[in-house]
Amino acid sequence: MANFPENIFAQLLRADNRVVLREVHGEEFVSVTGRELLQQVQRVRVYLQRVGLQPGDRCALLAANSIPWAAFDLALMAEGVIVVPLYVRQAPAELAAMMRDCQARLLLTGDVALGEAVAEEWRKVDKADAPARIFLGDVLKDDAETATDGSVFALNSRVDSDLVTIIYTSGTSGEPKGVCLNVGNVSYMLACTTQRLNQLMGTDAAPASGQQPDRIFHYLPFNFCASWIALLSFLSRDSTVTLSTDLNRLVDEIGVASPHYFLNVPTLLERVKRGVDAAFAQRPAVVQWLFARARAGWQRKRSGGAGALDGFWLAMGRRLIFSKIKERFGAHLRALICGSAPLTQETQEFFEMLQIPVLQVYGLTETTGICTMDDPRAPVEAGHVGPAVPGLEMKVAENDEIVVRGPNVFPGYWNRPEETARALRDGWFRTGDQGAPNVRGNWRISGRLKNLIILNSGHNVAPEPIEEKIAALLPQAQQVVLVGNGRGYLCALITGAVAPAEVQAALDSVNPELPHYRQIRNFTILPQALTPESGLLTAMGKVRRDAINSRFQTEIAAMYEGAKIPALSAAGQR
Repeated sequence: MANFPENIFAQLLRADNRVVLREVHGEEFVSVTGRELLQQVQRVRVYLQRVGLQPGDRCALLAANSIPWAAFDLALMAEGVIVVPLYVRQAPAELAAMMRDCQARLLLTGDVALGEAVAEEWRKVDKADAPARIFLGDVLKDDAETATDGSVFALNSRVDSDLVTIIYTSGTSGEPKGVCLNVGNVSYMLACTTQRLNQLMGTDAAPASGQQPDRIFHYLPFNFCASWIALLSFLSRDSTVTLSTDLNRLVDEIGVASPHYFLNVPTLLERVKRGVDAAFAQRPAVVQWLFARARAGWQRKRSGGAGALDGFWLAMGRRLIFSKIKERFGAHLRALICGSAPLTQETQEFFEMLQIPVLQVYGLTETTGICTMDDPRAPVEAGHVGPAVPGLEMKVAENDEIVVRGPNVFPGYWNRPEETARALRDGWFRTGDQGAPNVRGNWRISGRLKNLIILNSGHNVAPEPIEEKIAALLPQAQQVVLVGNGRGYLCALITGAVAPAEVQAALDSVNPELPHYRQIRNFTILPQALTPESGLLTAMGKVRRDAINSRFQTEIAAMYEGAKIPALSAAGQR
């Protein structure tokens, strides 16, 4: 039975003169066919053999998403070298620490200056020479003809237990850990993802004669597990993948790519929703009125309480407004795929109103990126992340923690046996996430176990559901973060262009529905949004609560000083 690199190489050989990958640069594309990508892979393999890399060696790959990144990744896997993908926006000191941890033999980089910055940080800690730095473009600049016949399949022999990659988790607290994934993990997961994509596109495993390739847009960095699995899934199929090269031009790039589907994080979809709301707030009163009537009609229809005119207003809204918004995603869009963090139910329903299904995916790096996936053939349940992938066992353990067992669960952390023993017990991986399935088997993620706020009264509070409710009432807010660990009550940090009166109104709406110990008694509006660059969000946009508590300890302390705070009326600061 062929393993996943062999399947990808076979697919690229079949693609031959068809474009499989392209980078979008404004209105122009830089493209490669299946044959051309294989030629690049072969050039890289020849180079790797020349410098003496051996199966099992670790090699760091530090570059932005690009065609060369894909070529190097495939070549390293074909040679049996363990790929260590790194994030170009991470601090050089952190990158150097990861390379020391995995004992990387080479640093393959797309940015000469960044490579030098990493080497400089290495020298500050380790007197030994930093690993050699190789610029991707230097390896690929040779234009000599390279074989793309059967010799491309002369892959190093691999068994399921052989490591393929070490992916360092960004971590919401503590230092990153290297998650080891093997051939068996990845092969199994690709079988699951390609099945779901076949279901979405209404195809069989083998493309039908004359069938058009999947059109895919991709902007999430390849060094993240789910993004990497997505890339390998696309290359395993009859696809044309358009790679973003400018995150500031995403809207334009999506329009040019006109995809059937693409992978997202909640941050982007929530930004789209806020942008639409803000844009309509500036439109003429009659347009705002129609938008509001159509939206209300859709909501009543969805809840089963539609009135006589709701269908009319909804039809008008879809024809004159909703369809125009949907057009920004291109003419071919079938669905958006969303993962990395729970998407708010309100945002998912907003896209449902636009007749754009949002299929959610849940998973961790330790589960090869995925545990659950929405079934595109079934109605989407907003607020849920779909059923477990076939062959994966999921159950709820102590403290509502989700634990999983199956072929996609990692074998362990790199050189961290104690961490591995804590995470894996009797074959079950402890996710650290809280949640539960409904009667249809669709899972809902309610919070992160490590994020629990324990008040000095002994009450445990999961902050995420409360933060979600407040954020839904504050569309201009960038982030809502609850604090209060070891304190007597909860307070909130709010970022974004919001007024104290707006925050107060939101709390006055949310608090009465909550038990006393879950009510928010005070808040502070922060002038700057939290960002990955500030160290307050992970690279995938998740809140780093320990870092936030440390950075804003003065502001947090101020919320707990002074007079008593009424139970249902928070005194906003700033």
